[in-house]
Amino acid sequence: MTSLSKESLRISEIFYSLQGEARECGLPTVFVRLTGCPLRCTYCDSEYAFYGGERMTLEQILQQVQSYPARYVCVTGGEPLAQPNCLPLLEALCDAGYSVSLETSGAMPVENVDPRVSRVVDLKTPASGEQHRNRMENMQVLTRRDQIKFVICDRSDYDWARFTLDQYRLPERVGEVLFSPSYEQLPARQLAEWILQDGLPVRMQMQLHKLLWGDIPGV
Repeated sequence: MTSLSKESLRISEIFYSLQGEARECGLPTVFVRLTGCPLRCTYCDSEYAFYGGERMTLEQILQQVQSYPARYVCVTGGEPLAQPNCLPLLEALCDAGYSVSLETSGAMPVENVDPRVSRVVDLKTPASGEQHRNRMENMQVLTRRDQIKFVICDRSDYDWARFTLDQYRLPERVGEVLFSPSYEQLPARQLAEWILQDGLPVRMQMQLHKLLWGDIPGV
């Protein structure tokens, strides 16, 4: 039994906003951003979460989450699974009655994540600079509850993602396959045209929060 008053994590920020990506896009959501990440993707938009943050117990995190009206919680980073106590945090949030998603890279094992959580796994494309960190064993444990995301920087990324889609039969394995244009790097219209030309069974997404508020922390 996890002790909510003893177990702790280093937290970069907790904030209330609209979910900007994935299946719950547009829904009011509480974001719990954990500090730290072992990856250094070329397009990272949360480098401020690599260091610093505040040490908080699970009880303190839950209290702050409960101060907002949303019933959805997104645990993100950095790379949240880099902190072992992310797992009991996810369990505690589910026990508290929240619908929970986890935004994680493809580099960390996901098999021990609470099965009530929707795992949003961001497979790293070649242009990210971190393709070699992808843990492809994760593909075997994902279910229809989970989601796979590809951030597409250029045509080579798109072709790699399309190949991976077929290689691992991702549309049959997970609930959503998400293709997202890298912010201010690949024109969204170009990605849309590629998807339509190839008839891919994927959901194109744009980062709603950046369209509304720009590329700033805490929204």
